[in-house]
Amino acid sequence: MRCILSFLLSACLLFPSPLPTSEAPAGQPPAEEVTVSAPSVALMEASTGQVIYEKDAHTPLHPASITKIMTMILIFDALEEGKIALGDTVTVSEYAASMGGSQVFLEPGETQTVETMLKCISVASANDACVAMAEHICGSEQEFVNQMNQRAKGLGMEHTSFINCCGLDVEGHMTTAYDVALMSRELISKYPQIHNYCTIWMENITHVTRKGSSEFGLTNTNKLIRQYPYATGLKTGSTSQAKFCVSATAEKDGLKLIAVIMAAPDPKIRFQDATTLLNYGFGKCQVYKDENKDKLPNLPIQGGTKDDSPLSYESDFTYLDVAGSDLSSVTKELILPESSKAPVKKGQTAGKAVYKLNKKEIGSVNLLFGSDVEKALFKDYFLKTLEQFLFCQADAAG
Repeated sequence: MRCILSFLLSACLLFPSPLPTSEAPAGQPPAEEVTVSAPSVALMEASTGQVIYEKDAHTPLHPASITKIMTMILIFDALEEGKIALGDTVTVSEYAASMGGSQVFLEPGETQTVETMLKCISVASANDACVAMAEHICGSEQEFVNQMNQRAKGLGMEHTSFINCCGLDVEGHMTTAYDVALMSRELISKYPQIHNYCTIWMENITHVTRKGSSEFGLTNTNKLIRQYPYATGLKTGSTSQAKFCVSATAEKDGLKLIAVIMAAPDPKIRFQDATTLLNYGFGKCQVYKDENKDKLPNLPIQGGTKDDSPLSYESDFTYLDVAGSDLSSVTKELILPESSKAPVKKGQTAGKAVYKLNKKEIGSVNLLFGSDVEKALFKDYFLKTLEQFLFCQADAAG
């Protein structure tokens, strides 16, 4: 009898403790003076997306060929979705072959693989290859550009409007240094294999046309690949209206930075400004990261078909420090109720892990229920009671 009473008392529903609702402060680093000549720049840390330095970074300007960053995002999207493969054959249309500006002189009817086209775009900034790929993926450049604008909107690029896929100067084709940093971050974070292409310094491709076969040399337009020891990419651009632009990515000791320079007066200054920003960032920033692989306790569930639920972290935790703090003193505290009331759903927030530096909260990660737990009905309680009773009887008989 004592066993039955003990079980029934343990099945009573308890009210869970309330969860804290305060969120971590944004913690933007204080702006500091950096001497750059270009009128519009942005320096972003890639893992957090935090802007470390900016100068008139939200003014729309002509982007020239750094437009191709979005073009390459859509190409990699299509590869990931299985719509195309690197070895697929791309046929060049008359329209694609007619593109002016930077090009690799593709001819109408010529074929190249998707991978070769990627090299032409990322290394040699080929307008003709961009349009050929746009047509290959979407049937027309216009439909491809529509998808570029949709992708931009999804990334929060609020001041961007693409009119073409290659960056030739046309009215209304505009973006900002900040928006370029956003799409650069998306490309290198989601598709890090881009670095296999945009760090190629020189490579030959083969044109096979009705005139015969000929070699054509690709040379990287991004001189930082040779000049800056930590450079990993990404894309240059220049037109009469855009002047000289670059989105420069670099990595040092695990820290990844994106420096965007727009409307620099000459090509040397764009690379000098990018180097200045990257050096500033590497000297200023350090990143704390917790991959959250430690095992979490199960959380008791009151009034459910199960007694508890496993927990999991929603994500890793990353914090960017620009104050030279001792990141070894970062602490993590699990904020959880003593129990939760059924029903609960897998993926529902159960609590949070709060990170503090010098007793100040610097961020948090949600803790999620790892399984569904339905609310117990009378029959569930009866079966549990019967099971407990039979267990007690067997124990007593033994």
